[in-house]
Amino acid sequence: MIKGLYETHIQVRQLETAIEFYTDVLGLKLSHLDEDRRIAFLWIGEAKQAMLGLWEQKDNLQTRHFAFNCDKEDILHRGVSFLKQRNLQPYNFLKDGQERPMVFAWMPALALYFNDPDGNQLEFISILEGEARPELGVVSYEQWLAIEHA
Repeated sequence: MIKGLYETHIQVRQLETAIEFYTDVLGLKLSHLDEDRRIAFLWIGEAKQAMLGLWEQKDNLQTRHFAFNCDKEDILHRGVSFLKQRNLQPYNFLKDGQERPMVFAWMPALALYFNDPDGNQLEFISILEGEARPELGVVSYEQWLAIEHA
């Protein structure tokens, strides 16, 4: 019955700042703004395909994590520069100071992380072809390619 995830919601400190970040910086489209409830809904990708809800929460803000599905080539060749051009700090899952994407071998998937202004952890992710190799843990894309072609 379940075919995918349609929407997710996060808390933000200041709704207008969050709307600006997600629309102007990341390129999502504002779908609906409810001023009375201090909620905004944004389309992710094409309208009506996936949605992000932003809920203003001044106190006791709880940060969350979610991932944007992206093309592998975009993550590999544009991900870091896309984020840096927008004054965002890219990092990998290991948080080892390197800004390059890493591979979760158990999926397998290529991933690159960054944070929004409220500290929510965001991710660009692309599912890779090939068999899952959970015993490898998290590896660089170059290591993944070498293993896959060995």
